[in-house]
Amino acid sequence: MTEFLNNLFFIFQRLNWLSVIDILLVTFIFFGLLYSLRDTQAMVLLRGVIMLVVLIILLTSLVDLPAFSWLVKNALPALLLAIPVVFAPEIRRTLERIGRAGSFGPAAAKSIDLNLAQTIRAVVSACARLSARQHGALIVMQRLDSLDEYAASGVYMNAKVTPELLLQAFYPNTPLHDGAVIIANGKLVAAACVMPLSASGVLNRTPERQMGLRHRAALGISEISDAIAVVVSEETGSIAIAHAGRMLRRLDTERLENILTAFFRGTDGAHNRNLLVRLFPGLFKRKED
Repeated sequence: MTEFLNNLFFIFQRLNWLSVIDILLVTFIFFGLLYSLRDTQAMVLLRGVIMLVVLIILLTSLVDLPAFSWLVKNALPALLLAIPVVFAPEIRRTLERIGRAGSFGPAAAKSIDLNLAQTIRAVVSACARLSARQHGALIVMQRLDSLDEYAASGVYMNAKVTPELLLQAFYPNTPLHDGAVIIANGKLVAAACVMPLSASGVLNRTPERQMGLRHRAALGISEISDAIAVVVSEETGSIAIAHAGRMLRRLDTERLENILTAFFRGTDGAHNRNLLVRLFPGLFKRKED
């Protein structure tokens, strides 16, 4: 114990403000990596890798295994090269989040569109009618991140957003009812668009694991962009909204309109988040509704 205390005292003697900054930087890096991997399959994989590394360290340090130690030592460089490949989706998503956080151009500073209130009312009205008829729908509303590559996968429309047009787009057995509708700058840009499916570990837990492809696509586009995705369930008619890899389900039309208005009211992200937390505390909790 005395030796341990002496070593600890020796460390604190050598500690200065540069060392504190160095430690904090390393801490923030690890925190950022773990925070970006939360609720993803990569977190499960990372736990497995950590357990495997601990087991290998114990085997090589407690037991004399020359052949096994040689194999581990020579395989380590290959494992380090494999990490970027295994975690490629999460690394890309983290870089995209950093890029969005650093946006200070005209796109980030643009004011609210004059037709936004009318567009939100059209979306809410259409969702209410689609819910009553139990017609499935996926409506993706663009914010700062461009969705042009996903709009290109569908049918280009560039039409004014109206409840009747959305109802027609998602009418069963019509050419446009499969896929998503993308709305940007008060226009219905394209329909029948293909969205990326979510890779989130949230879907492995009940009841989210029972969600269909529309809900998975809504979570998927919300994980890789700042878009707002509104989903109407074909089975139950319930309305849900997805943002930043989180989903709030079983919404009525009033709450849906309040959420959409809060998201698009101005460009102050902190103000929007505080308003949404006050209105719907469960939206940003780790466990969804």
